[in-house]
Amino acid sequence: MNTLENKKSENNNPFRQTKFTRSSNSQKIRNSFSQFSQEELAAKKEIVSIAGRLLRIRNFGNLLFADLADQAGIIQLKVGKNKDFAELGIGDIIGVKGVICKTDKGELSVEVQEFVLLSKCLRSLPDIHYGFNDTEERFRKRYLDFLINAEKKDILVVRHQVIQSIRHWLDQKEFVEIETPILVSEASGAQAKPFVTHHNKLHRDFYLRIATEIPLKKLLVGGFEKVYEIGRIFRNEGIDARHNPEFTTIEIYQTYENAEYMMNLTEELFHYLAAKVLKREEFAFNSHPVNLVQSFRRLAMVDAIKEYAGIDFTQINDLTAALEMAAQHNLKLAKFQKTIGQIILAFFEEYVEKKLIQPTFIYDYPVEVSPLAKSKPENEKIADRFELYIGGLEFANGYSELNDPIEQKKRFAEQARQKALGNEEIASFDKEFIEALEYGMPPAGGLGIGIDRLIMLFTGQNSIKEVIAFPQLRSKEKVSENFE
Repeated sequence: MNTLENKKSENNNPFRQTKFTRSSNSQKIRNSFSQFSQEELAAKKEIVSIAGRLLRIRNFGNLLFADLADQAGIIQLKVGKNKDFAELGIGDIIGVKGVICKTDKGELSVEVQEFVLLSKCLRSLPDIHYGFNDTEERFRKRYLDFLINAEKKDILVVRHQVIQSIRHWLDQKEFVEIETPILVSEASGAQAKPFVTHHNKLHRDFYLRIATEIPLKKLLVGGFEKVYEIGRIFRNEGIDARHNPEFTTIEIYQTYENAEYMMNLTEELFHYLAAKVLKREEFAFNSHPVNLVQSFRRLAMVDAIKEYAGIDFTQINDLTAALEMAAQHNLKLAKFQKTIGQIILAFFEEYVEKKLIQPTFIYDYPVEVSPLAKSKPENEKIADRFELYIGGLEFANGYSELNDPIEQKKRFAEQARQKALGNEEIASFDKEFIEALEYGMPPAGGLGIGIDRLIMLFTGQNSIKEVIAFPQLRSKEKVSENFE
């Protein structure tokens, strides 16, 4: 280490440093010593070793002041006039040994006795006050975003805490987390266009999974009764404020339960995370205050359309009337949407979805748009399915799982027909899943929740990019690299 008494530089290569032993960090220092006065700290002579990145250096005659940032926060360094320290630059990573003190202005600091350069910053950092002029560039160089915008880094800390708490909550309920394949032979379990990859040694194509549903339900066939997985999902879809081609979901399955049970489980989980983990009852989301303490509203899809759009689909019993209603409202329908169920969903998405601000369960989906869900016993055209909407955005999807292999085969055949009509998001005809169902799967309830959107809600973010460490971006038109 360079001492303040030894002004001669050691000329060590900083990139050869392998270790620096720390005794504390910025947050621990603030928590333990903020309450003491300048005189009390001078009497204590508390010595600490800390490390971090220099973000600001200020010269005041015989004193230098610098801001040292670590993962926990920022602490000020106080340095007597020192040539070697003055040669350090913004962005350099250093290790420091010094005494905890307070300046004459009352700022908690570490008075540096020794320091060592651990890594040299060879490029200029963005201005800590003005940040990035280009938002796209901020996401492209996310590591710099985290360096100069501590609140962005805090989002990922909340993400970690939420996921950790979900696991703990499910563990208490005796669920088992099981990892399922990412490379799959069939892209099934959801309606989405998959990514395709090729395995050279096996001489075959694979899909990146679009859902974890099918393998988790195979586990139910295998005798597991309460399973879940938190994992990465890949869908070859557009990129916008609410969608990223790779994202994280949790899927939960419990045998001998149904959609109503999973709806109750969903609400219980949201209440738990709000009250016990984040300790807040209301969140600002999409410019609206959202309350997660009150009971969530529950509304059938056709009732929601009647309430928000003034259209009563209980009085529309044939396809011709439904098509006329769509035409009257200038609702554009693709070829595969020429069914009553598809038209009902189209009206819901156009006129209702964005208006569901407070937590609302929409249930009783048309069976045509719910190929993996059981029909309700009293009406085979209605799926025993629900989705949770908050701030105009879908957060959860659940249903009573279809376990009839004959009916599931018919549903897959209908999906194949829709694909032929141009629906690119139709899942594969999964013969292996049909075979698994033929061995018998218990009745079960299933639930899927988008983790990224959940973090958007809890951190008040309007873009999914903010809650993913390294979101996918469109490529630059021209890429140039400077290796000088």
